[in-house]
Amino acid sequence: MAALDTFIDDRLAAGRGWFSRDEAVASGIALSTLSPALTRAVAKGKLASPRHGFYLIVRPEHRAAGAADPAEWIDPLMKHQGIDYRVSLLRAAAFHGASHQASMVFQLVVPKQLRDFDLGRHRLQFLYQGPDAFSQVNQSSLVDQMKSDTGFATVAGVELTLLDCVRCFHKAAGISGVAQIVKDIGAKASPRLLQKAAGAYENSAVRRLGYLLDLAGHARQADAL
Repeated sequence: MAALDTFIDDRLAAGRGWFSRDEAVASGIALSTLSPALTRAVAKGKLASPRHGFYLIVRPEHRAAGAADPAEWIDPLMKHQGIDYRVSLLRAAAFHGASHQASMVFQLVVPKQLRDFDLGRHRLQFLYQGPDAFSQVNQSSLVDQMKSDTGFATVAGVELTLLDCVRCFHKAAGISGVAQIVKDIGAKASPRLLQKAAGAYENSAVRRLGYLLDLAGHARQADAL
């Protein structure tokens, strides 16, 4: 356990609040002692494991919640799994200024079917988008960076946030909730980028967004669709 404690302290000192099982083994900790030490640390709430082989170091101020906010560790977790992603829907809408939406779930769009999971008080929800459509829009011009205390997470830009919300409106507080999001942040969307991204979405979602933008008075954005 002492070897794991030292390893954890070194990670925190380097500003990294997570690690993989392979990294712990590579540091010189014997596998025979690592496995039970990890199990004990998770049981005591000192570590959390959102996915097999990946561990979060739970700082004292986050133990009541079970882990730090997912924005702090979602990027290394998804890189560990080798899956591209973007934070979207309600969390992205709040990031862009939709103040009326209180996000109770951390939602991500991914090009692979993944199961939702709970970690302490946090709930992560994965929304599937076909790989071709995902790669078409998950580009630097259409995504932003959500800064946290420990790094950055990829978040949908305003245009993708709007399109994702209308596409999955049942996961975004219903159509009335999406209408409020469109009203709050629709004016921030670039008509050119909105038109560019819309080609990767179903016609029903594009028409729905166009209607809501027009209803909210965002004529330039509505016209682009």
